[in-house]
Amino acid sequence: MTLASYLLGIGAALLVLVSVFEMLRRGQLRERHTLWWLTAGIIGLVVGIFPDILNSAAQVIGVEAPINLVFFLSIVVLFLVCLQQSSELTRAENRSRTLAEQVALLDNRLERVEDELSSRTRP
Repeated sequence: MTLASYLLGIGAALLVLVSVFEMLRRGQLRERHTLWWLTAGIIGLVVGIFPDILNSAAQVIGVEAPINLVFFLSIVVLFLVCLQQSSELTRAENRSRTLAEQVALLDNRLERVEDELSSRTRP
């Protein structure tokens, strides 16, 4: 690999880390969502600084091309992010349905009370 590709890897990892911290600071990203992105950024930074780690890990695992290990790990991280997002979406949908049901019950109750009050005030 060339020096430019090492610098590109280090720059990309730093960009991910800075972006995640900045979004966290601005309140655009919650703490629980940052775990996988920080993990990916830190691993990318370590591999960018010490590229022999990737070669050694590929040999230990039995992967012929180290880049295939990078692609595999990237897919795993993205899968975990999708899984986490799906889980949170399911919880939000359940909460939204529960709130809609509560609002409907309160609406019904309010209508009954208003009807009762209006029937009392009529001569």
